[in-house]
Amino acid sequence: MSAALDRLLAPGGLTPMFQPVFQVTAGTAQLASVEALVRGPAGSNFERADVLFDYVRRKRAELETDHACLSTILAAATLLPGHLRFSANVHAVTLSRDPGFVDSLLDRLEAQRLSPSRLTLEIVEHAPAFADDALFHTLDVLRAIGVRIALDDVGLGMSNYRMVLDLRPDFLKIDRYFVSGAPSDEGRRIVIESIELLGRRFGARVIAEGAETREEVDACLGLGVHLIQGHYFSGALPAAAIGSVAQSDTASDAGARQWRTPAAVSGGVA
Repeated sequence: MSAALDRLLAPGGLTPMFQPVFQVTAGTAQLASVEALVRGPAGSNFERADVLFDYVRRKRAELETDHACLSTILAAATLLPGHLRFSANVHAVTLSRDPGFVDSLLDRLEAQRLSPSRLTLEIVEHAPAFADDALFHTLDVLRAIGVRIALDDVGLGMSNYRMVLDLRPDFLKIDRYFVSGAPSDEGRRIVIESIELLGRRFGARVIAEGAETREEVDACLGLGVHLIQGHYFSGALPAAAIGSVAQSDTASDAGARQWRTPAAVSGGVA
């Protein structure tokens, strides 16, 4: 492992932020959960998440990085409101190749006094799907302890119909590529509608990522997607700031826009 990666994975090398996901119905938006987004050191080449995790994958250091990210995220998650669910990204290869993953995760959760039932693991993959017996066994054990499973970047790359069929996730996350421009692009709306139908038939909730305008939110709602994540409602925030969002009263579209922040960041393991 390179010295640069060693520094990244050392304590303090990674910074977690949390982006809210809202349940939007009848003109109101209520905080449903948050997604942990990890970035590298400020001012470095690795501050951007896409650069950071592309480097990690090129170094084939997914396992080490996933463990470091989870440690950082779980420590910060103790500052979240006690009832709130949160998600964290993990590579499929980690779940497939690390037989000690669940035990390590449970130890970390116990150390931070966090219930497994609050955690959703978002599976990302940038290589041929690791749909093998080891992965299926790990998912079965995770579900047995209360962890939910989401499939990230649905519609792009390796997060395809095979992954949906093999993994049977609890949540499908529509990639922002399809959400962006959906109001004026029938093709994008068709894709969103097909994923919503797929999720409904499989018993999975669907989350639209990257909604940045009122028109994009309305397009998703019109297609049956009511879990919305994106800068229209809120960028990513420090864990300690999520409490103010959770304590807010009814959040109409206009009220929700108050939660936007110029310092919001985007990106994550995906």
